[in-house]
This record gives sequence, structure tokens and C-alpha cells, in this order.
Amino acid sequence: MIALRRNLAVVILIFSGFMNDALAQENKKIMVYQLLPRLFGNQHQQNIPWGTIEQNGSGKFADINGPALDGIKELGTTHVWFTGVIAHATLTSYNDTDLAANNANVVKGRAGSPYAVRDYYDVDPDLAVEVKNRMGEFEELIRRTHAKGLKVIIDFVPNHVARQYRSYAKPAGVKDFGEGDDVHVAFSAANDFYYVPGKDLVVPSLKAEQHSPLGELQQQKYVESPAKATGNNVFSEKPGIDDWYETVKLNYGVDYENHIAQHFNPTPEVWTKMRDILVYWTDKGVDGFRCDMAEMVPLAFWGWVIPEVKKVKPGLIFIGEAYDPSTYKSYLTTGQFDYLYDKVGLYDGLKKLIRSEEHADVNDIRKVWQVESAGFGDQMLRFLENHDEERIASNGFAGRAELALPAMVVSATLSGGPVMTYFGQEVGEPARGAEGFGGEDNRTTIFDYWGVPEHQKWMNGGAFDGGQLGTAQKALRDYYVRLLQFTASSAALAKGEFWEIPVNGNMNKRMYGYVRYTATQRLLILVNFDRHYRMEGQVQIPERILQHKPFTHAEDKLSDLKINDIKENKIPVWVLPMSAQILEF
Repeated sequence: MIALRRNLAVVILIFSGFMNDALAQENKKIMVYQLLPRLFGNQHQQNIPWGTIEQNGSGKFADINGPALDGIKELGTTHVWFTGVIAHATLTSYNDTDLAANNANVVKGRAGSPYAVRDYYDVDPDLAVEVKNRMGEFEELIRRTHAKGLKVIIDFVPNHVARQYRSYAKPAGVKDFGEGDDVHVAFSAANDFYYVPGKDLVVPSLKAEQHSPLGELQQQKYVESPAKATGNNVFSEKPGIDDWYETVKLNYGVDYENHIAQHFNPTPEVWTKMRDILVYWTDKGVDGFRCDMAEMVPLAFWGWVIPEVKKVKPGLIFIGEAYDPSTYKSYLTTGQFDYLYDKVGLYDGLKKLIRSEEHADVNDIRKVWQVESAGFGDQMLRFLENHDEERIASNGFAGRAELALPAMVVSATLSGGPVMTYFGQEVGEPARGAEGFGGEDNRTTIFDYWGVPEHQKWMNGGAFDGGQLGTAQKALRDYYVRLLQFTASSAALAKGEFWEIPVNGNMNKRMYGYVRYTATQRLLILVNFDRHYRMEGQVQIPERILQHKPFTHAEDKLSDLKINDIKENKIPVWVLPMSAQILEF
């Protein structure tokens, strides 16, 4: 009996520990750091446009080592989003394996797009030191990441696959997409793909500015007969150059060409295939999925598959890439997503303020919490950079990374939802150069092999200690560290109430203030997007927030500023142009 009681006590203590961990996580914000392993660990600096992997190099899973993960965690990170892990179409061949190069006419760039998946059950061989052990090297990265107290997110691309999709790594008994399809009909609820019967695919020609030195590779004709519908809902044999012509649309039981007729009973095979794929990666230790173009897949599928996969691992998180604010609530409730992108809303409004555009107005921030995400702001993921968007420091966006700091403060503090940082953002990477397929587009390429110069300075030959950063870059990263660490640890930012505070009588449309507060923490956030005028005056804290608990001093969590001898609960305000304060009072 004594031994039994001891064992029971151990079980209770362990269970209590798990409960405490879960409760602690509930009271913290999710902090995401996105990186492409192909670019993140690459130390090559040649950067030849359209260069091969031998010329320009590729980062590996192994490059994301302990020091790298420590540096990521220093930014308050809780979840690392490894982008481009799953095997995708590419022009790189591994001759001693089944991994032949794909046809150059249906691949974007040399390395290929991570969103043209060619094998859902495999990882990108470019990322492995030993190609034949590529899955083992990814599993080791998962273990390394977990050992640092970080969770792993990968992409789930449910809407489309690469033109030449074929899985060599699938488990026994798994059927490939399209295997057994009736290719003589445009739509069948039993098919995995949509077809254009009797028509061959016509691959579009690249624009003049995209002409590549691929030479003979592009002269090898690509034959697809009959043509399959293209990923962005082009039900024709002739997709355009701006379409996702390198991909094939998957069939979830929706007959788009006949008034969106839905055929969900019996459950389409694509649904169960995708569930099995999600479970496969979950079993490998993945903790969450960023779901690409979630709105292009039926809402009913999400409402079915997310609970199904969470039966395997209840703590999983699902982040949906969504762009229609009118559908957000449905995807969070019926669709069962944990979080959605806040691109069309906060990001777009903040970008105008960062750029100091003529009609930039903090009312765009107000609109987000009053209308667009009213009631579910804590489920919106906020960001200023990702693989799709322009780099802040690029000439096409702001030209200087420091101009985005007040916007980053808003992204991090407006709600309890996740905040995301894109690798290189914290050191001001400007994405200069026409890397290949993407051209000079102010973005860091996802299509080609490339080194990321300013990020490489922080990488410092694999030490990941910032040893080559300039003074301004070190200051920028230190600012991100200070902001994101405080954001990650603040109960008021994770779970607190929101209260807008008038600033300068709300006369200046580029200055904004609000309070985030709980019973134990009170924060006044002040942001000044004006490039010429400082924010100054006094802010009266209302009794609703004070709850009969007056205060006499405040401290800025982003600097060493301290305000003492405060009287009558009025905080004196002095915020320089294009800067911000988080005053704890």
C-alpha cells in the first residue's frame, strides 16, 4: 500500500506538472518565427541569378543547430514555422535516388516553390546533408527544437499539388493523388483532380523580364493529356503566366463549373487522404500546421479534419491563411481553426502608416478591433513580414527597417493573438537582387537558391551570434528582443482587456494609444507614426482601468525611461516621431 501511494503521488505530481505547463501556456501569447531552412542556414554568398545548388548553396536541417535555436528563442519565440520542408517540384536532380528533376516548364525557379508539393510523405532533399537520411535529419531537427522548449509548425498545402506529383515515400497501401481517376470527365466526386477532357495543357511562356538561362531544360516539352485544372481555379487547358500554372487543383467534392455543387457524402477520398497526411506529420512530432490558402478549400472539410487530427494530438494548432474578413468568423467557428492571418486588415493598414502614405490613418487600427476582428481578435495572427510580402527595408516598402518599429509594437500588443517575425526582419534584410523567377520584387525568394546577406551577418559563419552585424543592426535586433520577450511574458498582452485612450485629442491621425490591463498588470501603449511631430501632452487613465488603485510612476518597457511623481493618474506623454512606448504603470 505504501508503494502504491508513492506511485499515486508521483502520478499526481506529474499530472499536476502537465496541468501547470498547460495553464502557463494558456496565459502566454504564441510567438512565431518563420524561416526557410533552404535560406536560413545557407552561408554561400555568390548569389548568381538562377544559380544552381552547387553555385549558390542551400541551407540544411543540420544548420539549424543549438546556437541558432537559442537565437530564435531569444526573440520570445514559442513556435518555429519551418517553411518548405515537404518535398516540392524542383530542377535539382539526385541521380542515385528516385528524386529526378521535374520538367522546367512546370517549375518556378531553380529550387522550385515550396507550395508545389510533389510528395506529401517526403521532405525536401536539398535540406539534407545525407539525402538518403533526409527524413531522419528532419526528425532530429524536431527533437532539437523541442529540446529548446520550442514547438514546430510546418506548412500544409491542401488546395493543390505539383503538376508531376508522385510519392515514392508514401506508406504501403496509400494511393497517389489521381490514381484511378476517370480522366474522361471534367468533374467526378470520385476523382482527385479536375480535368479538361480532350485538351492538352498549354504551358504559358515567361514574361520578358523573367527569361531565365535554363536553356535546354525549358526546351524539353511538358506533356499533360488531358490537361488538369490549375491550382487557382483555372478550369482551362491554357493557364496564364500569372496563374499558378505549376500546380494542379485538388477536388474536395465541389463542382465549381456547375454552380458550386457540393458532393460531400460519401466523404471524398481527398478528405481522408489529407487527414492521413496530417496525422503522418503529427506522429513525427509536428505541433502545428500553417494551412496554405485555407479559403480555397471547402469550409466543411476544415470542420471535419481539424477535430479528426486533434484526436491524435489535442494540443495541435491550425493557422489558416485567409484574406476575406467576412469569412473569418466562419473559419474560426465552423472551420475549427485556432488562428487566422490578419493580412487584409491590420497588416494593410500598418503598411500605409509605415510608408507615411497620404491617406494613412490610425483609424485603420481602430477598424480592426471594432469591426473586422471584433470578438475574435485573440485568434488573429499579426505580422509585418512573411515569405509572400515585401521586406520592410526594401526600396519598394519603407527603405529603412526602423520605420516599422511602432507598427511592430501594435502587431505585438493589440490583442492576445499570435505575433510572427520572419527571419532577417530583426536585422533589416532588404531583399535586394533579382534572384531568379521572382525578379527584383522586394521579397526574399522562395523559388531559387540564394544567400540572405544581412541575415548571414547575424549567422556569422554558423555561430549565430550576430558577430558581423553593424551597430544599427544590433540596435534593431535588441529592440525586437526587448519587445518580443516582454510581449511573450506579459499577462496583460496575452489575456488583458483593451481600452482605447485619446491622444492629443485624436487630432493627429498618425498617433494612437490604448491600454491593455488585467487585475495585476496595466500597460499604456503609445505609437507615433508621424515622421515630423512628437506626441506630447497628458493621458488621463480612467477609473474603469484603475479600479481604485492609483499609481505614482510608470516605466517604458522598450527603453530606460522612467516617469516618477505622477499625480491624479495623469501620465505625461512624450513620444518621438516614428517611435513607440509601452508604459507599465
